Amino acid sequence: MSEPLALSLGQQFELERMSRAIEATADLQTLQGIAKQLLQAWHSQKAATQWVMRQQLGAPPQISTTLAQQWGQEA
Repeated sequence: MSEPLALSLGQQFELERMSRAIEATADLQTLQGIAKQLLQAWHSQKAATQWVMRQQLGAPPQISTTLAQQWGQEA
């Protein structure tokens, strides 16, 4: 059985740093900026994880739906 997913010490520190930045921010625009950065990071991580899984499984690369639509193909 594989061990459970755990954050590295560096990741734990980064999480704490970002949490404190959010808690210390009263300005709505700054909070929105932080939220957008976190959303981008989350989606980038999801995409990277899916790419690694496809590489490990030997699955052929997939064309994104948007790219396929631009080229007149179906994803």
